[in-house]
Amino acid sequence: MSFSGFKEVIEEGDTVILYISVSQIYALEVKPKLISKLGQPVDNVFQTKYGSLRVMDLVGVKFGSRVNLSRGWGHVLYPTPELWTLTLPHRTQILYTPDISMVLTQLEIGPGSVVCEAGTGSGSLSHALLRAIGPSGKLYTCDFHKERVKVAGDEFERHGLGDRVCVSHRDVCVEGLGVSGVADAVFLDLPKPWEALPHAVVAVKDSGGRICSFSPCIEQVSRACEMMASLGLQEITTLECLAREFQVKTISLPVISNDTKPITELQKVKVKDDELQEPSKKLKIDEDSLVESCNKDVLSDENVDDSGVLQERAVQNGVQQKNADVRFRTGITHLKMPGHTGFLTFATVPPGHSRSTGNSATTPLP
Repeated sequence: MSFSGFKEVIEEGDTVILYISVSQIYALEVKPKLISKLGQPVDNVFQTKYGSLRVMDLVGVKFGSRVNLSRGWGHVLYPTPELWTLTLPHRTQILYTPDISMVLTQLEIGPGSVVCEAGTGSGSLSHALLRAIGPSGKLYTCDFHKERVKVAGDEFERHGLGDRVCVSHRDVCVEGLGVSGVADAVFLDLPKPWEALPHAVVAVKDSGGRICSFSPCIEQVSRACEMMASLGLQEITTLECLAREFQVKTISLPVISNDTKPITELQKVKVKDDELQEPSKKLKIDEDSLVESCNKDVLSDENVDDSGVLQERAVQNGVQQKNADVRFRTGITHLKMPGHTGFLTFATVPPGHSRSTGNSATTPLP
């Protein structure tokens, strides 16, 4: 089973994604049986809101197929880093796809890249990094929590990624990343990234590379930026990825149309013959009778706004302005946006950068 490859048919031992709805997505391991506490073998049955599923019945089923539950149905999908991020067991706070995509892009990670990750956590970003670097790349990831390191290592092996990742247990701020001058990119997800930044610079290749620090608080970002500047890093940039939701609504807007008509058609107003015959004289119109006539013909119940105030109609120089509501559908964003997961601070280590400030422990990793 490999998260970076693909096959058509589910086999025993595979990890599959059971998709029921947008809010109900589960990762299942196709195992033959579970052993109960009494030592008796039991069927591996997964319970959902729409009934149960015998997991071993998935063997031989094609990925993407529809499977029947006892009271409904779902689809079995091939696992990808994006789907794994939505379904993985949380051992720590994780990075989600919007932040992950920005990290991969800004760090310029591709096939064959060597990447160092400080803070393995639940392995959400790690799976995306491993797919991006491909079989020819290498990921050095470490965590200060020994149990998390063991669990993450076992997951990488089960997912067919063990040959391209090296997982180690270490305190990066004290011991460093364990490598020197090999990394194209370094990612830091630490409470005090400024303490690990000198070690991160040491890990980068002599030809230069990129560094990213993920922090949930702006105070951490500020101190990290100060350290980056003191180390001589360039192109220091902080980004925040926010999901903006658009709501589809129907909007009504008034449109004013100008229709020019002869005064005699707007209302019946008697004008003296001598005034029509003499261009130099201004036309004298009974303003009160004009407005009263226009109100009878034009104004209606639709011209009352939300406050109950009648909209005025202006009739000047023989031009009648009519208001009409035009309705259309559009997308509207919320005035207030929800909170974020964190800030991403990127910097460039220039080629030939001095690494004398690192003083990093560089114990060789396998």
